[in-house]
Amino acid sequence: MNGSLDLLIFGAHPDDAEIGMGGTIAKHTAAGHRVGICDLTLAEMSSNGTVELRRKEAEEASRVLGLAMRSNLELPDRGLTLCQEHIDKIVAEIRRWKPRVVFAPYWKDRHPDHIACSKLVQEAVFNAKLRRYMPETEAHSVVDTYFYFINDLDTCDVITDVTEVYRQKTAALEAYRSQFMAADAGNDYVRTPLNQGYLERVEARDRMLGQKRMVPYAEGFVNNLPLLVDLF
Repeated sequence: MNGSLDLLIFGAHPDDAEIGMGGTIAKHTAAGHRVGICDLTLAEMSSNGTVELRRKEAEEASRVLGLAMRSNLELPDRGLTLCQEHIDKIVAEIRRWKPRVVFAPYWKDRHPDHIACSKLVQEAVFNAKLRRYMPETEAHSVVDTYFYFINDLDTCDVITDVTEVYRQKTAALEAYRSQFMAADAGNDYVRTPLNQGYLERVEARDRMLGQKRMVPYAEGFVNNLPLLVDLF
């Protein structure tokens, strides 16, 4: 599959991008934008589900959201480190898809992998524009990098109204049944924060963000740079 992307979203695990910005993804694909997700790991350390099942769930969620591509770098789950090998793989992905805008998890989160993913993507976005870095591939400058929330919420620099596409976000998250279904006695599932009302809390967060601008649902983002406008 070829062609540059408008938006490229990085997540540590399949389902991270959907939790944080599934509505924003659906809104952009509906508008004809090319959007892709790159998962850094196969989530092989997840307490529930299997790698193969997670792969199928990610494929289903991708169809729901209308993604142009989805890839997985197969880096080690719970082993993401700020090392050259991991940075370079992300640099290669950025240069391959030449996105206009990159998204990554917010750098404050209860899950260490989300924090590591955030730091890795920031390093890779910077290195991707250096023409003498990995000179065997063409350098690419990302226009903007935004950070989305997964488990923890902080002050937003910008929010998007996702009310009209919220059912798509819900459907994409429901594709990850191995993660969000209730753990019932007699099966191989264990209780985790994800299957104890997690999706309801995600919806509550999106409702709360929407309330700031008097819309039913919104998703929030952080940018390290000031927002540039011509006129107010």
